[in-house]
Amino acid sequence: MWLQTHFSLSPKSRGFHLVTDEVVSQLPHLARVKTGLLHLLLQHTSASLTLNENCDPTVRSDMEQHFLRYVPENAPYEHDYEGRDDMPAHIKSSLLGVSLCLPVSRGKLQLGTWQGIWLGEHRIRGGARRIVATLQGEEE
Repeated sequence: MWLQTHFSLSPKSRGFHLVTDEVVSQLPHLARVKTGLLHLLLQHTSASLTLNENCDPTVRSDMEQHFLRYVPENAPYEHDYEGRDDMPAHIKSSLLGVSLCLPVSRGKLQLGTWQGIWLGEHRIRGGARRIVATLQGEEE
């Protein structure tokens, strides 16, 4: 079975957001997969997808503080006509990446106990973010 769908994540403020439930809710066919893979592609250059801590929200705020320090908005970037936060957002997106490939078993993502899907929103006002989800696998 192969299935591809497009959906949008709701707009988020700048920072890191746990979006596992929001993603899974957009994938009703996931429940039919006995063994397979889910590939997620975020169709943006100023946000990112990553796996990380799904329990303690201070990890997300610490991550945001780290990136604000190490990829500052006030550096002398040439690409600045879309705002001070745009070029730093591109850098963060490239560092973290825009895709995930996740195993599926018995209708569920096979994430570690403390793992969740994060959206890294790197713009102050990034808006809704589009994802292409490709699900492949053996059906129940």
